[in-house]
Amino acid sequence: MSDHNWPQKSREMHNHHVDSTIWNDFQFRDDDIVVATYGKSGTTWMQQIIGQLLFDGTADVEIAEMSPWLDLRVPPKEVKLPAVEAQEHRRFLKTHLPVDALVFSPKAKYLYIGRDGRDVVWSFYNHHLNANAMWYEVLNDTPGRVGPPIEPPREDIREYFLEWLERDGFPLWPFWENIRSWWEVRDLPNVEMIHFSEMKADMPGQIQRIADFLEIPIRPESWDKILLHCSFDYMKEHATKSTPLGGAFWDGGAQVFVNKGVNGRWTEILTPDDVAAYESRALSELGEDCAKWLETGAR
Repeated sequence: MSDHNWPQKSREMHNHHVDSTIWNDFQFRDDDIVVATYGKSGTTWMQQIIGQLLFDGTADVEIAEMSPWLDLRVPPKEVKLPAVEAQEHRRFLKTHLPVDALVFSPKAKYLYIGRDGRDVVWSFYNHHLNANAMWYEVLNDTPGRVGPPIEPPREDIREYFLEWLERDGFPLWPFWENIRSWWEVRDLPNVEMIHFSEMKADMPGQIQRIADFLEIPIRPESWDKILLHCSFDYMKEHATKSTPLGGAFWDGGAQVFVNKGVNGRWTEILTPDDVAAYESRALSELGEDCAKWLETGAR
């Protein structure tokens, strides 16, 4: 692997959600798995798939506990890092950072999931709209926050989307650089690019692809259990196992966190001009090939 030009960390990212400095102190193991997304792109689904592959289709895989969002500000790294270090199973972590804000390991395996930005916003809006006082308190009032607090969302989802587009990912973090940074490293041997639409269209095929990439053999007698436990209906029914604090941060509980898992809801709300503005921005920010991949999964 020494012939590759491995990514180097060049900056830190901080806001109400993230603190990238935790990666500076994280001690990699050679078989670590990192699930990366911008957010609301199938992250929890991918964690569920990996948990099922690692634990042979076991029903009681508590992925919210096993697979932490490493760069989330809470709990602090003084708590989170020892907990991850103590794990004896093959570790699988998640991040919402761009590549250049990570410490990148040539030995770890990285799965990046893309999803059309319009679907991302629709999914996050539900997440944001149903967040309760505890969510705001934890994100805004935990010591160490850099930058402004996150505020309750606009009530109009179209206005919410247009502000996200105009302000590049507001109120989260920049969208286009996240996609672009992972697209630029897509040919590295330890990076696999997967699209949410591919997972929806052919979950069994994608699970096999993920297993092959991670070099995890699947026992034939476990296959049906893995498929069942990775289905949306099963994950919705058992959402407390995959949702931080069992869903205590959202009115409506864990079922809000695992919401609908569908694409295209924006088509009923956005105007043709809105759609054109998004697609033009995607093309200018990402280039033709990456913009096409982000919209459709086609490469």
